[in-house]
Amino acid sequence: MPPEVPSQANTPPITAPIWVLMFGNFVVACGVLVVPGMLDALARDLQISVPTAGTLLSVAALAMCLGAPLFAAITSRVDRRLLLVAALLLLSLGHLACAWAPDYPTLAIIRPFSILGAAVFSPQAAATIGLMVPAQQRSTAVTTVFLGWSIASVLGMPIGNLIASHSTWRYSFLLIAILALVAALLVWRVIPRGLTVPPLTLASWLQVARSARLRLVVLATFIWCAGHLMALGYITAALRALIEAPATTQALLLTLMGVCGVGGNVLVSRMVARIGPDLGARISLSFVAGGMGLWGAAAFLLPQVWALGLAMMVWGTGSFAFVSNQQARLANTAPALASASLSLNTSSLYAGQALGAALGGLMLGWVGYAGLAPVGACVVALALAVSVWADRRRVS
Repeated sequence: MPPEVPSQANTPPITAPIWVLMFGNFVVACGVLVVPGMLDALARDLQISVPTAGTLLSVAALAMCLGAPLFAAITSRVDRRLLLVAALLLLSLGHLACAWAPDYPTLAIIRPFSILGAAVFSPQAAATIGLMVPAQQRSTAVTTVFLGWSIASVLGMPIGNLIASHSTWRYSFLLIAILALVAALLVWRVIPRGLTVPPLTLASWLQVARSARLRLVVLATFIWCAGHLMALGYITAALRALIEAPATTQALLLTLMGVCGVGGNVLVSRMVARIGPDLGARISLSFVAGGMGLWGAAAFLLPQVWALGLAMMVWGTGSFAFVSNQQARLANTAPALASASLSLNTSSLYAGQALGAALGGLMLGWVGYAGLAPVGACVVALALAVSVWADRRRVS
C-alpha cells in the first residue's frame, strides 16, 4: 500500500527535505567521525594507548551494526518524521553524556549508546527521501542526501581534532549534541507527516537474503569499510608518528581529504543518472584503493607532508561517493525492500568499521603506522571485485 502523503498544498518544496536530511546526515556523520578525528588527543588526555582508544571505534560500530536492522524492523510502522526526529534527539543526548564522562571505562560504556541514533537516521533518511521523489529522481536524491557524510569529512574530523587538541575532546562531543538538536528541529519542521514504509516482516528480510544482487552489494560495503577504517581510524596518530604533524597540520590534511570527498561525491551525484550507480561505485572504489596505495608508498619511501597529503586527496575522492552509490544501488534494485536493504547496508558498514578498527589496532604492532594503508588497500581491492560481481547479478 503506498504511503500516505500530505496534500501538495501542505508539502514543502522537495528541495527543502533533501537539504534538511543532508544536514541530518552531516550531524550523524560528525558523531561517527569525531572519535577518529581526535583519537590521538583523546588517548593522551585519558592516559591510555592509541589501540585502547581505538576500541571506542569498535564498540560504537558494533552497536550501530546491531542497531540498524533491529530498529528498522521494530520501527517500520512508525511515522518517518517522528522516527528521524527521535534518532537525532537520541544522538544529542548520547553525545551530551559522552561530554561528561569522567574516565575511559565510563566513556567506553556510554559511547555505543550515544551513536545508536546514527544507526537509525542514515538508512531511514535514504528510505524517506525515496518516498518523496519520482522513481527517475531517486538515485540523485539519495546520493544528494548522503552528501552530508562527505561534508562531515571536511568539517567534522578537522574541527573535532582542533577542538580536542587546543581545548578538550569534551567540547567536541558537546558541539555534536547541539547540532543534533538543531537538526531534529529542522526535520520536524520540514519533513511531512504521514510518510510510512511497508511493514518489515520476516518475509521482507528473507527476500533481501534471497537476492544475490543485494547480498553482494551489502558484502562489498562491509569489506570496503573494514579496509578503509583499518587505516583511517588511526590516521591522526599515524601523521604524528610518521611526520610529527602537529594538530593544525593534521586538521589541514583531514580537511583536504574531506574537500576531495565532497568533490567526488558531488561529481558522482551529478553523473549517477547518466552512468548509473554501479559504475559510480566501481570508480569510487578505484580511487580509494589507489589513494591508500599511494599513502603506503609515501609512508615508506617519501614521508613528507605533501606526499601524504596528495595520497589523502586521492583516497578521499572516492570514500563517500562509494557509500552514496551503494545506497542508490540498493534503492534502485528493490525499492519496496529499501528500508530493509538500506538498514542491512548500514549494519554491514558499521560491522566493517568494527572489524577494521579492531584489526588496525592489532596490526599496529606488526606493520606499524606505515603498513596499515597498504594492507587496507588490498582489502578495498577485494571489495571492488565483489562489487563487480554484484553488477553481473542485476536481476537475482
